[in-house]
Amino acid sequence: MHPIYANEPSPGQPVGPGGVQHTVVNVPIEPTKDYLVWSLCSFVYANFCCLGLGALIYSVRARDQKALGDQDGARRHASSARIFNIVAVVLTSLTLFIYIVVVIALSARR
Repeated sequence: MHPIYANEPSPGQPVGPGGVQHTVVNVPIEPTKDYLVWSLCSFVYANFCCLGLGALIYSVRARDQKALGDQDGARRHASSARIFNIVAVVLTSLTLFIYIVVVIALSARR
């Protein structure tokens, strides 16, 4: 070994007595979606049994919790808003499909 490097530790080895190096990596948390736009569309266009209104209320609550820094509360309310939106869209689509089938069947009968 070269005399200049004799007292230096190898790369990756601790420096000094008991000196362990730690690296901290901060992983950014993905922001919680509040589904506000989807809830507004469900409220205006797919408000089956007021499910669109429920989705809108939970979306606003999720946005409020996110603004307060409560990520768990925001995720919980956003999940409820998402479920309300899905149910509202599915039921409205199903109702519209049945209505169209009935109208076509009645017009074909005449």
